[in-house]
Amino acid sequence: MLNYPLKFVPILKDKIWGGSKLVKNLHKKSDLEDIGESWEISDVEGNVSVVQNGSLKGTSLRDLQASYKAEFIGKNNYANFGNNFPLLIKFIDAKQDLSVQVHPNDALSKQRHNSFGKTEMWYILQADAGARLILGFNETINAAKYVKLLEDKNIMSVLNGVPVKKGDAFFIETGTVHAIGAGIVLAEIQQTSDITYRIYDFDRVDDQGNERELHTELAVDALNFSDKIDTDRNYSKSKNVLNTVATCQYFKTNFIPIKGTVTLDYTKTDSFVIFMCVEGSAEISIFGNTETISFGETVLIPATAENVLISSVGCELLEVTV
Repeated sequence: MLNYPLKFVPILKDKIWGGSKLVKNLHKKSDLEDIGESWEISDVEGNVSVVQNGSLKGTSLRDLQASYKAEFIGKNNYANFGNNFPLLIKFIDAKQDLSVQVHPNDALSKQRHNSFGKTEMWYILQADAGARLILGFNETINAAKYVKLLEDKNIMSVLNGVPVKKGDAFFIETGTVHAIGAGIVLAEIQQTSDITYRIYDFDRVDDQGNERELHTELAVDALNFSDKIDTDRNYSKSKNVLNTVATCQYFKTNFIPIKGTVTLDYTKTDSFVIFMCVEGSAEISIFGNTETISFGETVLIPATAENVLISSVGCELLEVTV
């Protein structure tokens, strides 16, 4: 039986724009110098997570789902996704600006890549002074103007810059042009997909002197050229309760500041539950079995758990369900 909170071995990604904060501040273990991403829970082909703790240590996420099915992810989720885990959970450290990019929707992703689309959300864990995101266009344009701006290396002039601080949250629908700016550490919750169309990369080259591939033609069909896209998510921060941050057909994310002991009732929740610790630490218990979660860690609660007991002298969690 799945009767304890599951942790997975982080899959760390060396990136041209990555830094050292995931190792230094979030305590990820790596000798690599430029860690850009920690994939906390992943079912992406070639990057499937493995259990880190307890009696199921060493078991892959894929094998867990194949063995336990609805017990693991919920009846409705198993009916919809089968043995494919529906979410990809990450922490990201941008020492430098990430490329300007867009993700295709489900239909385009299925047609071109036999993949899910990539709707996602971001929660800011830390931001240096002056740090910004790119989210959408600052004016409504069309495909022809977009291509001309790219050719003239002037695409930045129509992109919407957003200053950020710790605790800010953003929802990024497929089709929204976006980029994470330098000096930002964030949590990312998204559909299981690694499909990204890179639009502009600041003319950077790798250590071999090569520019990274751009996907100009693919991106034209994927982009929403409107300047009316709402990405900001304002949410309450009441202690010891679920505060809704973002809700869509793919996931729901709540913010929970914990002080003391709280019991969360999941008897009517037909889903696994993921907790990401974005401040402090806590003890999380199901079926009498306890696991500690600290800043920068992620825990998965199987769908069979009806009640989750959380104790902390002070922490902040993101709670994610499907």
